Amino acid sequence: MLELSHVTFRYAEGLPDVLKDISLSFDKGEFVAITGRNGCGKTTVTRLLTGLEKAASGQILYHGKDVTREEPSERSRFIGYVFQQPDRQMFMPTVREEIAFGPYQQGKRGAELEEAVARAMQDTDTEALAEEYPRILSRGDQQRVAIASALAMDTEYLVLDEPTSGQDGREKQRLMKLMESLQEKGITIILVTHDMDIVAKDCTRVIVIAEHEIAFDGHPSELFSAENRPEDWGLAYPPAVRLGRKLPGSPYCKDMNAFCRAFYELKGGKIE
Repeated sequence: MLELSHVTFRYAEGLPDVLKDISLSFDKGEFVAITGRNGCGKTTVTRLLTGLEKAASGQILYHGKDVTREEPSERSRFIGYVFQQPDRQMFMPTVREEIAFGPYQQGKRGAELEEAVARAMQDTDTEALAEEYPRILSRGDQQRVAIASALAMDTEYLVLDEPTSGQDGREKQRLMKLMESLQEKGITIILVTHDMDIVAKDCTRVIVIAEHEIAFDGHPSELFSAENRPEDWGLAYPPAVRLGRKLPGSPYCKDMNAFCRAFYELKGGKIE
């Protein structure tokens, strides 16, 4: 388990708190979205988890061990991070060497290293890119290379910052399919996102940051229920969810396929 325990963060002494007394835990195999208005601190949460920022107070715990003062390089043994612009984290001349860099630093050599790289490329469908220069790839390909780099290090947690922004529907679908396959293998996926369609359809849990604190932590169906007002936190209802609420019984429709099924069932029809 990965935890933030009563964490407060500010950029410098005397400045206002960005996050105030935040406590969160992330279990194995979760698919978590962290969302909220611009500047609310959602990316800061992930940077604290990965060690890119240091808490003013509180602890970061990994399986009960205090890792608050560990550097990002030390935490990379269990958590991988994909930047919003993944080319910024790439510096090796080929995709294969980029993916091999992390496990090499962990001490893997020879057949063990080759196996780790080959497995990561296979899992992310990057085998055909092995000899390409990473920084000139498309953003979608760069994301998959960055994910492969984390997988080659046997990561348990994978953090992605706004992974679907600027992507077309095909690339988004491809990325989400990859995320689901990794989740099935027990890897915890943590997305920083404004994409409410992804939140509604793919995530098992959503965390909303507002006013420097946790405003909501639960299942997407709860977030978009009549009992909550996500618009108060700057969040929009996905079209499928909004349409579903117009149907008798207000079923939760996580995507348009779910809405169509619910609609036809109410009409006595059936979709094969």
